[in-house]
Amino acid sequence: MSYLELSGLQKRYRDTVAVDDVSLSVEKGEAVALLGPSGCGKTTTLRMLAGLVDPDRGAIRLDGAEVTRLPAHKRNMGYVFQSYALFPHLSVARNVGFGLEERGVARAEIARRVAEALAMVRLSGLDQRRPRELSGGQQQRVALARSLVIRPSVLLLDESLSNLDAKLRDTMRHEIRSIQRSLGITTLFVTHDQVEALTMCDRIAVMHRGGIAQIGSPEDIYERPATRFVAEFVGRANALPATRDAEGRVVLWGERLPVAAPASGEFDLFVRPQRIRILPISEPVAESMMRVTGKVLRSVFVGDHVEVLVEGADSQIQVELQSGTALPQEGAEVALVWHARDTLPFPRETA
Repeated sequence: MSYLELSGLQKRYRDTVAVDDVSLSVEKGEAVALLGPSGCGKTTTLRMLAGLVDPDRGAIRLDGAEVTRLPAHKRNMGYVFQSYALFPHLSVARNVGFGLEERGVARAEIARRVAEALAMVRLSGLDQRRPRELSGGQQQRVALARSLVIRPSVLLLDESLSNLDAKLRDTMRHEIRSIQRSLGITTLFVTHDQVEALTMCDRIAVMHRGGIAQIGSPEDIYERPATRFVAEFVGRANALPATRDAEGRVVLWGERLPVAAPASGEFDLFVRPQRIRILPISEPVAESMMRVTGKVLRSVFVGDHVEVLVEGADSQIQVELQSGTALPQEGAEVALVWHARDTLPFPRETA
């Protein structure tokens, strides 16, 4: 049995099923992200785990013991809220030590552990400040220290980086991951940010319509999405309407492609923009490569890469090239080339 087990969790709000039969196993010291769009059930799942919401059905086990109906304060789980939920009238030290005070820990021990926690998040010397005197990143660290100081069995992060600006968010992602690894603390965090999920965790559980669509390593989720939803939600991908010829081979923009098609039904080919190369039409390529031709509509510089839009017979393909790459002229006829292994066919969705 894994250190943390969620089995068949379900939560309904009137006629809406927020979480539907969610099961998840987490090993001790592992970091797992619950990734998905708003309304997919990820925060409700986290709140059931924390004891803030009662499940209608299912079970939660921690280190072999069932905690499904155990009150939140008896689960020894640290929860970092999206809003941080700091007490504005208390100092940083009192905010961090609040959970220890509630547990009746001796004053000298509280002072020692608060100092340790503040040092861990690089806030030593700010213990007497009020939250309003701190930056957003510092407030986030106080909230993290408050959760870590109780030495939780599990650390829960609920969109806790969403209020930070992009540069600070990137810094905090790496700091939290470093702390998590150094402490070996079992961690679950909710996010709709794919970069957070891909960089901060050992595994990702992609949630959709109250359930888990796929769970796996960041590489598995990105490179081998199990469903059309996962392919569309994680990263960027072109969804290209394709057909079969009389012999069952895939046809895109009038070109026969060396890739297997689904046995039946209409389908689209998914290919990520950064996996495509742009070549002159006259340049030969291996027969095993995917190759179509089209006309360049526009090129847009976006900093670390350039987005090129190419139009074909019945759709458009977006390509991402590294900055500094020689760009094709708008209106130019070009060949688009990529590996068959980077092509994923999924059934076409109907309205």
